[in-house]
Amino acid sequence: MWETLIASHDLGRLQTLAAILVRYGFGDMVNRLGLAQALTRVGKVLPLTDLEELVALPAHVRVRRALEEMGPCFVKLGQVLATRVDLFSPDWIAEFSRLQNAVPPVAFEDIRTEMIQALGTGLESAFLWLDPEPLAAASIAQVHRARLHDGREVVAKVRRPGIRPMIEADLRLLQYAASQIEKKFPDLRRFHPVGVVRQFRASLLCELDLAAECRHAERIAASFIGDDRIVVPSVHWPFTSERMNVQDFVDGIPVADIQGLDAAGVDRKQVARTGAQAVLKMMLEDGFFHADPHPGNVFVLADGRIAIIDFGMVGRLSPARRAEVVSLLFGLVEHDSGRVTEVLLEWTQQSDVDEEQLTADIDAFVDRYHGVPLGQLDLAGMLLEVTVLLRAHRLALPADLALLIKVCLTLEGLGRSLDPDFDMARQAQPFLRRAMAAQLGPRAAVRRGARALIDATGLLAAFPQELRRLLRAVRGGNARLHLQMDQLPEFGRQVSHSANRLAGGLVIAALIIGSSITLTVKGGPTLLGLPFFGLLGFAGASLAGLWLLWSIFRSGGGR
Repeated sequence: MWETLIASHDLGRLQTLAAILVRYGFGDMVNRLGLAQALTRVGKVLPLTDLEELVALPAHVRVRRALEEMGPCFVKLGQVLATRVDLFSPDWIAEFSRLQNAVPPVAFEDIRTEMIQALGTGLESAFLWLDPEPLAAASIAQVHRARLHDGREVVAKVRRPGIRPMIEADLRLLQYAASQIEKKFPDLRRFHPVGVVRQFRASLLCELDLAAECRHAERIAASFIGDDRIVVPSVHWPFTSERMNVQDFVDGIPVADIQGLDAAGVDRKQVARTGAQAVLKMMLEDGFFHADPHPGNVFVLADGRIAIIDFGMVGRLSPARRAEVVSLLFGLVEHDSGRVTEVLLEWTQQSDVDEEQLTADIDAFVDRYHGVPLGQLDLAGMLLEVTVLLRAHRLALPADLALLIKVCLTLEGLGRSLDPDFDMARQAQPFLRRAMAAQLGPRAAVRRGARALIDATGLLAAFPQELRRLLRAVRGGNARLHLQMDQLPEFGRQVSHSANRLAGGLVIAALIIGSSITLTVKGGPTLLGLPFFGLLGFAGASLAGLWLLWSIFRSGGGR
């Protein structure tokens, strides 16, 4: 694969990425991954300017700056890593969180060409007016304000020209690098680079499809039908495709603009409560949530409603996963460390865990929350402690749960910026109580019983057929029984050692008896007045006996 890769058009991109890594002091990694050797074979030289100054920076700063220079795909990778609070310490998470999508805008003529290709016709057929100045420019797309022929104010989000081939090339390089890192850097395996890149690839390719973002928006909008506090911009599907989407323009105040909110007389405490309740509903009830609720994606409208935009990154929690989250919180409240341990081990799916030490640490962790009512739990602090505990035991969460924890922490920070007295646990309390009631109530018990009964019925119904297959395989001589006993080879070695020593003892005994008989025979050569061959036999028996005793002593008493 590697020879094919370096012979392809990815070579120029590879050289650029390797040069950036070397400049930031990661030359050893470049060399061990084989990138430097590949570049040397084609006569490329990696620039080393400013190396001494850059290497002096802390590692997490160098990684962040390198990712920024490596381009949109790697900026997005850093943003995904910022969600992995279970893998990285707070200083790394804070540095990854500094990665921004903002990049210089694409010239309008290039964007115009992309829009025409997306529409399949001229811009005049779709827009009465289009602002050539971008409203925002990000690594994957940029946004222009426009007006439809019916007078509605909209925004057109257009994918940057040529971005898909570049990202696909970077993803190929990332997949190769992740597999090599797991092979050649044992200390980094606990970060699951292959799994992280797989998750990242799926997320990024979905984000490249701007129509998928609109499908996400409509799914979330449907879950808030009847709740007039939350607004999700409407999608204009006739003008939306993979390359471009068109949505209603949101004319509001960003929640990050505290002065603007105060000037408009907005109740910031109410905004914090409403926003938190909306995100918690998505996570704990719907299982489909906005995964990037940072201040730039949340606006307050003139009538006090909250508008949420940009659904490119979403998270999903299956009913089973939501039940596990509830079980974890229930175990904390009930001081049930066994339940908490069971949930965490189920999440991490790792066998090489010191369960005794993990249980002891969880006991201490749970004890700090003993007797604390659900509404008074420091939810953000508790989740942070869980991630610290996981890192201490080198355990990693599934991607969906890592994303959920990151969203909870972001939500806590956003709420505190609006209201210093914001308490997310208090906002989460009704959702958790409903979730616990749904999980532990009689209806849930009946559903679980029904599922178990259906499974058992299916198993019993399939049993005769499976039994016939087994008997058919036995009659045809195709059935094989394979037993593996891990202690059997060791037992065999013990028997072999014992047999060898027993045979050695018999040989020594025979020498002694034979030598004694030889001493009684007169005639032949003598030594010290005794028959020579008899003395030689006794000497051989003595040496063999000493060797046998030494062998037994050396093995700790024999095996």
